[in-house]
Amino acid sequence: MNENIPFTMQYQQDEDVEFLPMISIEDNGDKKPMVPAKQLAILPLRNTVLFPGVVFPITVGRDKSLKAVREAYKKDKILGVVAQKDSNVEDPEVKDLQNIGTVARIVKMLKMPDGSNTVILQGVNRFKITEILTEDPYITARIDNLADIEPAKDNAEYKATVSSIKDLADQIIKLSPNIPSEAAIVLKNIDNANFLVHFISSNLNSTLQDKQKLLEIDDIAQRAQLVLQFMQNELQLLELKNQIQNRVRTDIEKQQRDYFLNQQLRTIQEELGGDGPNKDIDRLKDAAAKKKWSKEVKTHFEKELLKLERMNIAAAEYSVQMNYLDLLIDLPWNELTEDNFDLKRSKKVLDKDHYGLDKIKDRIIEYLAVLKLKGDMKSPILCFVGPPGVGKTSLGRSIAKALNRHYVRVSLGGLHDESEIRGHRKTYIGAMPGRIIQSLKKAKSSNPVFILDEIDKVGMDHRGDPSSALLEVLDPEQNTNFYDNYLELEYDLSKVLFIATANSLNTIQPALRDRMEIIFLSGYSLEEKVQIAKKHLVPKIREAHGLKAAQVKITDEILSATIDNYTRESGVRELDRKIASLMRHIAKSVAMEEEYNPEITVDDLPKILGKERFDKDLYAEMQPPGVAVGLAWTETGGDILFIETSLHKGKGELILTGNLGNVMKESATTALTFLKSNGEKFGMKPEDFAENSIHIHVPEGAIPKDGPSAGITMMSAIASAFTKKSLKPFVAMTGEITLRGKVLPVGGIKEKILAAKRAGLKEIVLCKSNKRDIEDINPAYIKGLKFHYVDRMDEVLKIVLA
Repeated sequence: MNENIPFTMQYQQDEDVEFLPMISIEDNGDKKPMVPAKQLAILPLRNTVLFPGVVFPITVGRDKSLKAVREAYKKDKILGVVAQKDSNVEDPEVKDLQNIGTVARIVKMLKMPDGSNTVILQGVNRFKITEILTEDPYITARIDNLADIEPAKDNAEYKATVSSIKDLADQIIKLSPNIPSEAAIVLKNIDNANFLVHFISSNLNSTLQDKQKLLEIDDIAQRAQLVLQFMQNELQLLELKNQIQNRVRTDIEKQQRDYFLNQQLRTIQEELGGDGPNKDIDRLKDAAAKKKWSKEVKTHFEKELLKLERMNIAAAEYSVQMNYLDLLIDLPWNELTEDNFDLKRSKKVLDKDHYGLDKIKDRIIEYLAVLKLKGDMKSPILCFVGPPGVGKTSLGRSIAKALNRHYVRVSLGGLHDESEIRGHRKTYIGAMPGRIIQSLKKAKSSNPVFILDEIDKVGMDHRGDPSSALLEVLDPEQNTNFYDNYLELEYDLSKVLFIATANSLNTIQPALRDRMEIIFLSGYSLEEKVQIAKKHLVPKIREAHGLKAAQVKITDEILSATIDNYTRESGVRELDRKIASLMRHIAKSVAMEEEYNPEITVDDLPKILGKERFDKDLYAEMQPPGVAVGLAWTETGGDILFIETSLHKGKGELILTGNLGNVMKESATTALTFLKSNGEKFGMKPEDFAENSIHIHVPEGAIPKDGPSAGITMMSAIASAFTKKSLKPFVAMTGEITLRGKVLPVGGIKEKILAAKRAGLKEIVLCKSNKRDIEDINPAYIKGLKFHYVDRMDEVLKIVLA
């Protein structure tokens, strides 16, 4: 129903004139005026549709419309009323009018005090324009009267539809505040069902197109069905609107109720002893009095505290401001722990927690020595780089214990958002400080040992570059004034001992890498792993499984066999898991009260750990011609790889497979070119290269391989294939080559040597320049290995060709 006007008073605006209320509704029942005329003056209506039987007042203002009305009023007071297709058209032409309208009788014509003309019309019957006769001074048309198809008097469906229309109208009147309640009485007094349908159609709060659609339907029963549909849609909209209004009203009432309750609570708390907002303010003031703040921080805190005092406790900003002030209180401003400068004790702590790592321990002792002598120094930024499981992170905890400092760790792996480092601005919803400030709050001191774990795995996307934000954190010249967006104050990080960990330097931003002192941690040898297992892993895992020392015994022989046959790694994580499997086997027997042997033997290992995973003889046995064993460095430590070469008739093409990178492809090409130029001295004929194609393959093609370490290995494999001589068994090699025949040094020597030792190899070929790397390795760890130091590629072939 139309909510903009009273239900019993229908308004019509023909053009830019005022609305006029309808004075009465006339229902002629079954009596319908005869319309003998087939030619009528046409009156366009701008924004409504007139239905048969309905009385409608309109204000006429347009010249053409006024002339049409006056002319009709002088004659038979009959004219045709049609709706405009577009109500925005000021001066409608024939094409702007609907084709079907309503014949109207002029009930009365009034001259209003303001000079306008008001005409009261009553709809008679529908008509269709068949021909336009004139357009000036007003539109006249030839028409055909349209008869309504009325339902039978005993049509039960029609009666039910009309009854539903009355019920819906009553509900709409109750839900619409703009429709007076008297409208329901008017509806009840309408007995003529057809007139009721037309009356409701005229008052629908629907579009002009919907009303025109109703008028064009011949069957009154169908018209009533569509009216019912429109009314149902209108009722649903009204119900939804009322629900929204009630919800908003409820929210407002709840806010007001909460406000009054909070005011009452504040008064009650004050009466009982001063509890309430004042207690929070007093708590913050007492805590602030104990802080060692600079003048700048103290002024900022007092300013923010004053804001809190002026806030309403029920306001959402109150808790935000309270959290911010709590952060200022909780941060350890200039609160330092006292360092322990007993260097002998510190060395004992480091030796107890970690086996080996002598170079790193010496570096920590050097730092403590300088700090002890000078009393103050800017903390260096250390970065431990090495394969997983070698103790980079746990070493940081030991350093904190040795220095008697608090320990805090932040994992940077997968970090993409710069605000995770610098924090969010306070104005954002859910804002919080960055991880640096949060960790210092947790550490409760300004000089903790701060571990930045997995710094090589920091990412970058549209949210910023966290590694760039770390530049300020890790620069000793800048981190005295680190700025956090949430804190909005500068914080001194110069007393923090930052230690970063990484598996590889390749993915660390160069500028960030420049800020750090790089310390490499290599993998452990067999002997080191045995000692680590005896002193650290076995006691820890035994306790974690609820076993006593007498209930399980794991000898050095068992540890060595487990390391050799079931683990092949630089660190000790996999060894940790294997020892846990041994402990679980014993724990099961103890829990079930079975008889068992506390001492695990080598024969028990296959039953507990399964079949041996690694075969030393695989690399040590005699290989067919064309196969060489190389040494490689990976992020997880050293590894062994085969390089296989095969010849077949062709035109000298070189085929490379095995998912090789560009550097390894170039090494293969360089090796082949060198042998073509110098092959005769090794028994290779030039025509062999022209008549045969070479296929070089590195197994495990699913794993990408690249790096400058396989040059001499590829050359040896190619030479072996052409000379049809197998390479010496128990021999592995690493080194890069040049076209001049030089052998170049490579990196990762310790990891590669330990990998060769684990695989049971006996001889290693490498560049003379790498001899210094071998000298850094504990001689006990490389006992039994023979090293061949070469400078040129022909030396390599003399050693490895059997």
